[in-house]
Amino acid sequence: MPLFFHHLKGRLRSVGLQFALAYGALFIGSALLFLSFVWWGTVGLIERQTERSITADAKVMLQTAKIKGHSGVVGLLNERLEQDVDDNALYLLVSPEGQWIAGNLLEWPQIIRKDGVWYSVPVKRVDLENMAKVKAFTMPDGDRLLIGRDMSGHTLLSHMLTEMLLWTFLMVSLLAIGGGWLTRRMLRRIIASISRTTQAITQGDMSRRLPVQGRDKEIDEVAHTINEMLDRTARLMDGVKQVSNSIAHDLRTPITRARTQLEDASANAETAEELRTAIDQTVRNLDHLTDVCAALLRIAQIEAGARRSAFAPFDFIIALRDVIELYEVAIEDQGLKLVHTLPESMPCFGDRAMYQQAIANLFDNAIKFSPPHATITITLTTLPPRPTTNGHATMRLTIQDEGPGMSQEDMERATERFFRAEHARHTPGSGLGLSLVQAIVQLHGGTLSLKAGNPGLVVTIENPLPLKSE
Repeated sequence: MPLFFHHLKGRLRSVGLQFALAYGALFIGSALLFLSFVWWGTVGLIERQTERSITADAKVMLQTAKIKGHSGVVGLLNERLEQDVDDNALYLLVSPEGQWIAGNLLEWPQIIRKDGVWYSVPVKRVDLENMAKVKAFTMPDGDRLLIGRDMSGHTLLSHMLTEMLLWTFLMVSLLAIGGGWLTRRMLRRIIASISRTTQAITQGDMSRRLPVQGRDKEIDEVAHTINEMLDRTARLMDGVKQVSNSIAHDLRTPITRARTQLEDASANAETAEELRTAIDQTVRNLDHLTDVCAALLRIAQIEAGARRSAFAPFDFIIALRDVIELYEVAIEDQGLKLVHTLPESMPCFGDRAMYQQAIANLFDNAIKFSPPHATITITLTTLPPRPTTNGHATMRLTIQDEGPGMSQEDMERATERFFRAEHARHTPGSGLGLSLVQAIVQLHGGTLSLKAGNPGLVVTIENPLPLKSE
């Protein structure tokens, strides 16, 4: 027995079973409350109407006794019996000694001793005996009057209705048990699906995702959220692998170069000036390495979501104009032309400085790869709400240059850390600019896309705007 109770206790800890029991109890309780109301509204209503009829009848009898005396009561009683078409009215008038005077009852029931009290008793008439609801009264002359109604029809109706309600309650209870069982089974199936997916993920299969059925909005929302979490986790793990590989290959080059320069200077430098030049070059290489490490750390912090503390409302137009003003001189020095189409205002929510860093990185790339006399075009528009944006309008920022552009294969890899297209390998940079831009945009819930500009490259950022009520 202790083992049985231990097993039962363990079963009762099941969330699915608890939910099913709660569902069944609520369903049965609601049904019981409703059926009780139906019973009270039918059987109870008939009883209350019967009591009101008897009370009104007694009131008339007592008034008649005061006005017309004993003979008036006997006459009214006989008149009422003659008018009783349904034959359910019961009257008995007896003397103070209990002798029969008038009425359709043969004798006074012994159980009835008090006046003004409702009794449900079997009463004898001339030809039958039935259950009746009666009430006794004492007349002004001392006679005792018993008024009631035959309840045989009411009793039959009550039994039929009670039996019907009991059967209904039984059927509802069975439905509640079946519904609870189906609900528990459905929950167990959903939880089992989640468990299988998470077990596969813990064993290393990061491609597994929870199924989205399209039939249950709430469950699908949970599955979609978990899948987004898994997608982000997979991206972060891929990023870690990518960074590890990139560090092993791309950071080794400047370190090796610095080591080679120092070894060469140590072996071949003949003057202090040559040694100083070699050391300065090594310092510049190490400074570049430090900048790369700082950029990697910044990207990691952004992708981990650790930079949301500075999120606040700001006007994106003002932030964008500040960056444009900062780069106007560099654009003119390169012989380039800047064209922009901007609205007067665009309220946003996020990290203003972080977004300015992303725009600055895109400007750097556009200036770096644009030929002389080329045009850099900036366009900022607002897209209407779409189902995929949950009612939010979307900001679309487009920066287009007239440089050499990128192949489709290069565009697919452009946001990878340390990736550099073939034509960009001999230009300054570390291959982290677009990686940082994508991390910033994703932190703000937006998307970054690249496409060919014919000529040049078109970089587009789309980011949901806050609702007016937010």
